Amino acid sequence: MPYPPTTLASDVSSIDTEECQSSQKEELEVLESIFPECISNWKSDGTLKLNIPIEFGERRCVNISKPNQSLYSSASSIQLIEPTAMETVYLTTLPPLLVHIILPTSYPLHRPPQIISVRASQQWLTRVSELQDLLLQRWQTGEPVLYDWVEYIRTGDFLQTMDLVSSDDDSAIDLLHPTPLLLSSSIAAYDTSSKSSQFSKNSHLCAVCLAWLKGSKCLELLCSHIFCYSCLEEFWGMCIEEGDIGRVGCPDPQCVKQGREAQEEEVERAVSKAEMQRWKWLREKRDLERDPTLCHCPIEMCQHPVKKPTDADPESGWDRFRQCSQCSFAFCSFCKFTWHGPVSPCPVSHTLGLVLEYLATESGSAQRTFLEVRYGRSRVRGLVERYEQEQSTKQWLSSSTTVCPGCDNNVEKSFGCNHMTCWKCRKHFCYRCGVALDPDHPYDHFSITGTPCYNKLYDWDEEDEEWQH
Repeated sequence: MPYPPTTLASDVSSIDTEECQSSQKEELEVLESIFPECISNWKSDGTLKLNIPIEFGERRCVNISKPNQSLYSSASSIQLIEPTAMETVYLTTLPPLLVHIILPTSYPLHRPPQIISVRASQQWLTRVSELQDLLLQRWQTGEPVLYDWVEYIRTGDFLQTMDLVSSDDDSAIDLLHPTPLLLSSSIAAYDTSSKSSQFSKNSHLCAVCLAWLKGSKCLELLCSHIFCYSCLEEFWGMCIEEGDIGRVGCPDPQCVKQGREAQEEEVERAVSKAEMQRWKWLREKRDLERDPTLCHCPIEMCQHPVKKPTDADPESGWDRFRQCSQCSFAFCSFCKFTWHGPVSPCPVSHTLGLVLEYLATESGSAQRTFLEVRYGRSRVRGLVERYEQEQSTKQWLSSSTTVCPGCDNNVEKSFGCNHMTCWKCRKHFCYRCGVALDPDHPYDHFSITGTPCYNKLYDWDEEDEEWQH
């Protein structure tokens, strides 16, 4: 766009010159007080450099396309024909535009600022000459325009004017670049760095201790909740020490309800190196234990977790075969004895046979006395006592707990309703019948007429008995 007719120096009175200089100084002082980060270089000869970042205020979709051919019109604009190789990123900021201008002595009364150049950091904007024309069009005779230019660029309004906003979605931005993948990674890295820098400068309220602290002393989790490092270190450290890694997550009540756990990079920034190693070990152990087909090596000094072979045929009997990767012991996953082949049945434990034979005899009988003499009275009675304890435990588990349908873990209910959530695998199930429940609508199970659990969300007899005690 051509500049307005040049005003000769003789036509500009000294009064106008003084008024322009005063207006320029006032405008720059106001601009510097509002956007101090935008003014990178201001010299007495009227040269000014504006470094203006584009801040959307919310996440926006940025589509970066590589044109397969370009047509240049007389206005030096690029028309895209059949874009290919599109990359999509979601950003809240774009790299800044560096606007190099000169303020004439007759600005703002008679002439606009003279734009020397406009350059986009990381070259994400190619049609800079079109933007220069748009900026000059916004100047009105006698009116300062620098603040308007900064706001026009900073808010990204110029993208709409330049038809860089998608016609299908007004929140999406369409950019052209010869290497979309390279540009997408670079502007995404800038967005992350910008948010981190801005977060560190501001003060934030810790939702636990309710203290206002600088961002450098706080951690913003992926769920956008903010807590200070001290509170997270204390809370997560306690959970890791107790082995309850399911609680190593966002302490916000809503996130706790959803069971959101912290990511590895979040935990690493808040806890010590030793606690981090224990957290990783506990998480791996939990993930292994959630596998119902997993068993442990029966060798007492090993007990390494052993997974089920993925290529085993369940009809052949080889699905019971396990081999410890730690000590190479091969065993049967059913009886935990040395591997006896896919066809042979599991052998009965010799000690179990001895206990059953001992209990089948009468007290004081010659057969019982013979067994005590042969194997040792204290040893035999110790085996019998352990067997009776095991049977008692099995009987208690059968009568006082319900098996989780997700991981076969026994769950005991001390009070409350019959809708249970397994502490181990987070499976929702009915405590009365053990059926898995829909996590989104778990209480529908207790509203189905004709079923044993209809209207049995609470066991009223147990509640009444509890109140009586």
